[in-house]
Amino acid sequence: MGSAKNSSAKDGSGTARKARIEEMRRAEQSRERRNRVLTIAASVVVVVGLVVGTVVLVRSQSDDGGSTAADGKGKGHFVTGSDGVKTWKGTLGRTHVAKTVKYPTEPPVGGDHNQVWMNCNGDVYTKDLNNMNAVHSLEHGAVWVTYTSKASKADVDALAAKVKKTPYTLMSPDDQQKDPIMLTAWGHQRTVTGADDPNVDKFFEKFVQGEQTPEPGAACTGGLPQ
Repeated sequence: MGSAKNSSAKDGSGTARKARIEEMRRAEQSRERRNRVLTIAASVVVVVGLVVGTVVLVRSQSDDGGSTAADGKGKGHFVTGSDGVKTWKGTLGRTHVAKTVKYPTEPPVGGDHNQVWMNCNGDVYTKDLNNMNAVHSLEHGAVWVTYTSKASKADVDALAAKVKKTPYTLMSPDDQQKDPIMLTAWGHQRTVTGADDPNVDKFFEKFVQGEQTPEPGAACTGGLPQ
């Protein structure tokens, strides 16, 4: 009888122990599943964060790269001299780019530009030019004459005649500029009152292939004819 009781006690003890072991195993499995879930969730958060960060970075780089200011950094300003000529104070980028460049001035006085220039051998255009091509002409030492619809036909005709006989010049309409007639060279710009304004000749004399030219002697032919 005592032996049977001992056997039952042992069996009960063994069963309880097995139950506790099984319970511990289930608890361990539950912890493992929970840890796996937490690990996966944390990984998803990290991946999402990386993706979002990458998208933001790409967009930022796209914004910076898709529209470049004239100096590549957006820094600079005009200083007006006693002769009325405005000179850009700041670095003007000179990188050839295929993207659209947003210039801080209209017309622009320099900056990153398209690799193809506008023909500027006394060329007179009747339509607005792509600024990125015209800026390349400025780099070659050209003077760019621009006018709005407010300029008189007589002034436009007289200026066109002057441009046509002056190598390293070009002319085009530009209704985005603030004044009726403007003259632009690399890093320099001024407004004139009309074709007979003596400052026209002064500007041409000083800036057509002037000292400001980044690439003196570069061609003003072989580019775009519009």
